[in-house]
Amino acid sequence: MNPRCRLISALFLIATVVPLRAADRNWAAYLGDAGATQYSTLNQINLANVARLERVWSFHTGEAAENNRSQIQCNPLVVDGVLYGSSPQVKLYALDAATGRERWRFDPFLAGDETAARGVNRGLTWWQEGSERRILFSAGHYLYAIDPATGQLVESFGQGGRVDLLLDLDRDTTGLALVATTPGVIYRDLIIVPVRVGEGPAPAAPGHIRAYDVRTGKRRWIFHTIPQPGEIGHDTWPADAWQRTGGANNWAGLVIDQERGLAFIPTGSASFDFWGGDRVGANLFANCLIALDAATGERKWHFQFVHHDIWDRDPPSAPVLCDVMRDGRKIAAVAQTLKSGHVWVFDRVTGESLFPWREEPVPPSQLRGEVAWPTQPMPSKPAPFARQLFTEDEVTNRTPAAREAVLRRLREANPHRPWDPPSERGTIVLPGFDGGAEWGGPAVDPRGILYVNSNEMAWLQHMVPTALFAGGIRPLYAQLCVSCHGPKGEGNAAQNIPSLANLGSRLKLDEIVALLRTGRGVMPSFNFVPEASKQALARLVLNPDAEAPADSREAATSSASSATGSPYVTTGYNRFLDPEGYPAIKPPWGTLNAIDLNTGEYLWRRPLGELPELTAAGLPPTGTENYGGPIVTAGGVLFIAATKDEKFRAFSSVTGELLWETSLPAAGYATPSTYEVGGRQFVVIACGGGKIGTKSGDAYVAFALP
Repeated sequence: MNPRCRLISALFLIATVVPLRAADRNWAAYLGDAGATQYSTLNQINLANVARLERVWSFHTGEAAENNRSQIQCNPLVVDGVLYGSSPQVKLYALDAATGRERWRFDPFLAGDETAARGVNRGLTWWQEGSERRILFSAGHYLYAIDPATGQLVESFGQGGRVDLLLDLDRDTTGLALVATTPGVIYRDLIIVPVRVGEGPAPAAPGHIRAYDVRTGKRRWIFHTIPQPGEIGHDTWPADAWQRTGGANNWAGLVIDQERGLAFIPTGSASFDFWGGDRVGANLFANCLIALDAATGERKWHFQFVHHDIWDRDPPSAPVLCDVMRDGRKIAAVAQTLKSGHVWVFDRVTGESLFPWREEPVPPSQLRGEVAWPTQPMPSKPAPFARQLFTEDEVTNRTPAAREAVLRRLREANPHRPWDPPSERGTIVLPGFDGGAEWGGPAVDPRGILYVNSNEMAWLQHMVPTALFAGGIRPLYAQLCVSCHGPKGEGNAAQNIPSLANLGSRLKLDEIVALLRTGRGVMPSFNFVPEASKQALARLVLNPDAEAPADSREAATSSASSATGSPYVTTGYNRFLDPEGYPAIKPPWGTLNAIDLNTGEYLWRRPLGELPELTAAGLPPTGTENYGGPIVTAGGVLFIAATKDEKFRAFSSVTGELLWETSLPAAGYATPSTYEVGGRQFVVIACGGGKIGTKSGDAYVAFALP
């Protein structure tokens, strides 16, 4: 079918199913709108002309990263010709959206908090009422209010223009880690704010959901995701869990049904991710989709995707609002994609699943003290968009040597079963810890077609008794550091986690202690650890073979025992790779999928991304690991970067056909935005790289028709 025929077919299909909305020139909300549809009504760029796209401007922040460890994951806002985005160092920028010229910048470091610019920033929040306008912007554990005209703090908000999100959690959070990476969502004069908290065996902050007044910064309501006595769900935890357990936070984002006044909020796992012997029970409201009254925080309904999660299988992205047809009737629906590769679709008002589902028996845990929940919910449709079982038939056949090496390692671990609990022997995780679906989220068009990119990577996990690290400060290293830096401090290049080898050539003792206090990048603060323990831990990582003096060892061990409590620690988040660093499973390793939510059937599926060296060797495109989501437009075009091969691509949303691709200065591990200025449609992507072994970047790149 030639391009003109494809265009006519696509526009006819869309127009006959649902009338097009009036075009919105802006991209004024994270992921496009309050429903996170990642859909634009613009159609100047369409199936017939998308192949003519060209780069029209680039903007570099000038924040070159050392050792390729920084990223930009921002889905930028565009309002009335101005683009607002964040940088690798989590500074806020305003650019002319037609030219990329800088208008102003805001630096959280200059706001007086040297720990503010930590982690990543995935987007911003725009609020407007009458002539009042604000950008709500999070960095570290602060929420800032910025005047979009000047880039200056709105000092009447909170304390001098910012709110400390570590406060107002109805529990003492002194010294605990919390960072806000995903932007909040507006309902009237409220902003509901996602936060990320600790997930390891160390003490963690609770992930209670909070709404703040956008003018004053005062907390207006709170919903306790770890219920307190007398609240629904309290009996699904040990009686004192609300005083000591952390997690169950909304880190992935949320959506608002503005018409019905409902907030749909997915929640994370309870801490510790992989051992829950101290939180026996189903653990409501962890791993849930919760419908709250957006004005008051009152619970309307909830659905728990994982009971007593010990797999870190929490929802990875904001849900998406859409309309679907069922028995000739239009239903307002909310859909949630999961790391496991499943899509759940619910009636927004009742919480009823729109497809049948069942509670499926799952294996018990063999770890001491753990009580795994006996069943887990499974939807009947749609079918998973990622493979669920890693058998010998699925082992790579890229080369005979690679296959044999993977088979040997596969046979050393427990035979793979879905929902196989963490173990000391080794557990295969498929899809891997990053999904399946990941934080980029899906797009959905007005026909109810959902588009989701997926990783198909097996990972390996081992649990190790903390007692094996006995001696001095080593148990504390096991609790705090092993899951990222490894048992021997080897680091994890694929996760951009540095090795601790020769750390003394880079950092001094007092600098390491300072890092333990404040955290940096993806490393959380460990300020809850007593000072003697921080000092001893710093000495250990500087000289792993040396023993601390007996008196400091005794003091550190004594104080550490009160700070942590799990009898197990994970050895880390490790991809299952062959000896040459390629995935252990057969391709495809990354896919792009179109699913009709009206029927639960797939319209098309294709590999996403390729590795040039394997293509040159005669392999068909394998797909690659991918991070960041798609957007889809009324022009019938789906745009996505996300891939390890550092490409930006356009596909037909109707057929899945690849229509255009271009190379980026660094990988676009972010969700693009599209907008119109001066009658011209643009598409922009943040090019930050810095994941899965790819170089870091500092650019935003925009494309348009000649």
